[in-house]
Amino acid sequence: MVQGLIDPRDTLERQNEKLLKIAATLMRRVEQDTDSSGLAYAQFERAALLEEEVRNRTRDLERTLDLLNLSNAKLAEANRETEAARANLTNAIEAVQEGFALFNAQDVLVMCNSRFGMHMPDLRDHLQPELRFDAYVTLVSQNPALALPPGTTAADWALRRMTRHQDRSVMFNVRLHGDLWMQISEHRTPDGGTVILQTDVTDIMRLQHQERERLLDDQARLIRATLEHLNQGVCIFDTQRRLLGWNRLLGDLLAIPVGRFRLGSRFETILIRLREDFDFAGNITANEVETWAKQDGHRPALTFDIQNPAGRVLTVFMQDMPDGGFVISFTDVTQERQSARAMSEAKETLEQRVLERTLELEDALAEAERANASKSRFVAAASHDLLQPLSAAKLFVSALDGELPTGAPRDTLQKAANALDSVETLLEALLDISRLDSGRAQVHLAPVDLNHLLQQLMEEMRPMAEAKGLRLRLRPTDHAVLSDITYLRRILQNLLSNALRYTQTGGVLVGARATRTGLRLEIWDTGSGIAEADQTRIFGEFQRLNATASAADGMGLGLAIVDRACALLGHPLSLRSRLGQGTVFAVDLPRAGNPQPSPPPRHAERSGEPLSKLIVLLVEADTDLREALSLTMEQWGMDVLACANPAEAQSLIDEIGLPPDVMVADIPPTECPATARAMAALQDKHAPLPLCLISAGRGPQTQAVARQLNVPLLAKPLNPEHLRRFLVAQSPRAIP
Repeated sequence: MVQGLIDPRDTLERQNEKLLKIAATLMRRVEQDTDSSGLAYAQFERAALLEEEVRNRTRDLERTLDLLNLSNAKLAEANRETEAARANLTNAIEAVQEGFALFNAQDVLVMCNSRFGMHMPDLRDHLQPELRFDAYVTLVSQNPALALPPGTTAADWALRRMTRHQDRSVMFNVRLHGDLWMQISEHRTPDGGTVILQTDVTDIMRLQHQERERLLDDQARLIRATLEHLNQGVCIFDTQRRLLGWNRLLGDLLAIPVGRFRLGSRFETILIRLREDFDFAGNITANEVETWAKQDGHRPALTFDIQNPAGRVLTVFMQDMPDGGFVISFTDVTQERQSARAMSEAKETLEQRVLERTLELEDALAEAERANASKSRFVAAASHDLLQPLSAAKLFVSALDGELPTGAPRDTLQKAANALDSVETLLEALLDISRLDSGRAQVHLAPVDLNHLLQQLMEEMRPMAEAKGLRLRLRPTDHAVLSDITYLRRILQNLLSNALRYTQTGGVLVGARATRTGLRLEIWDTGSGIAEADQTRIFGEFQRLNATASAADGMGLGLAIVDRACALLGHPLSLRSRLGQGTVFAVDLPRAGNPQPSPPPRHAERSGEPLSKLIVLLVEADTDLREALSLTMEQWGMDVLACANPAEAQSLIDEIGLPPDVMVADIPPTECPATARAMAALQDKHAPLPLCLISAGRGPQTQAVARQLNVPLLAKPLNPEHLRRFLVAQSPRAIP
């Protein structure tokens, strides 16, 4: 009930006043009420409670008043400190010897000292807080104490001043009437405001002026001394073409007595002497020189030569001066002209000798190009000739492998086989380099199934990785690329071999990622990395970073072949490497449509006799290689009919009256089309007759023949396992 009578929005004093009135009323009712129902006592209790609440409210009011008094005391103390700080700041600013003003970030004046605008007394009344900076600049520009530069209006000065105000830091001098100078320094505060300092530099400027006058006197003496020490004759004329200064050398060069030169002499007087004693060389005349001297305003510099009958040549240079006068210099160039003539004659002689030398160099260059072409042909021919005995040697070694006992003989044979493999690798590299350097390498771009090619290379390289305990991983890709499959295979083969060779722990990862223009094939390794200084050198021939590597580890031709082949195919090659972390080689390849699947072999599956009873017709012109191939296939349990050429093969077949089960023929690169046609005729005559071609040629012509006949092509030096695999495919029973 009491809460209903008291408005909580009233002040404590008002609430206490109401409670006291209520308590008094209740006490009166208690005293007046005498009924026996006990209401008087209840009224008394309520009055007592009300009195207690009044006391509580009174205590709350007293505490609130105490807090209010304490806050007022602290606020008063803070105000006193603020006023003291403001007074200290004002005193400090006033103690500054320069004029000081502070504008806030909105370019409104906050405060300034009494020295600000010290030389403009009528400006003081306007320097009050809330004055805007642009208004302040306008007042200064229109102040009579300001000495405006010649040709500058008050509006122009104010505009330039506001433009400079945009800079974070400004310092310049202002001239005032009465030969007074003021230096203005303007700087930005961190909150975007502006502090301006005005320093009276009148004494400094006067000292500088005096020093400048002294320097000018010294400079005049220095100029006179300099003129006398010049190796040129010099004369100076004012705007009226009157002589102001000259040096002694001028009289010597022009053969005029020094006494003839007088201050104020006219230019025409000297020009007359020049007409009489000198010839004007080139396309200029004395009249044109006189016209130039009489011109008003800016005159372009003029230079020409004059020559006297004795052969003395002077170069004359006439230059306009800022005050409208001009200066003329005369330089004796007689010796220079004589030297120039001598040099011209020597130049003609030298040009003739250079021409002769150039012709000699052209002949030498042509000879070098012929020698280079001859070298390339020699390397190609020599490598081809070496492939024949190398193939025979590898086959003989392979034939001995099954006959020698285990132990030292077998180990020695294995070392010989490894040495032959190294020779084969080196010959293949030399052939690739020779073909790429010859400039006659041909490419056949076609869609290539990149994933299929990489899977093949993984299988070839996996034994090398396992032998070193390395992980060799491939991230499959379903993209086809446009490239020459032969060169692309060689590129990736060399990059993979190189990565495995220089990686000792970890592994090699091959993957492809799509780019905006194609596909980027990357080969990552965890090798020792390549220093930045070596990242260009490694693409040269016979460059190996590991100088202790043996010849069996390569001769440093792999990356040279990769670089040339990528350039030939237009596949950008790049590398990233960090020492101790590994290397990434990347080749950018253009995308292509899905590659055409290879057609099935032309011959049908054979279901005849087992391999041990196969009859093989071997056509090989080289005797050693023919014997080696025969021995190898006979060890595999086959009957071999060895012939030197297709004609001999046909005669042998006719003689025995029994066609062979399979044919293996070597097609020399120089006789490729003819031999291929002859073998195709034999194949057609005794069809179905499987055919395998062997060739030392790696050119597109040999590959085209194999594609045309749709038969496999084995490259020399011949890998016996590849030949064995072909022969196994022709028999329903594989060799164990």
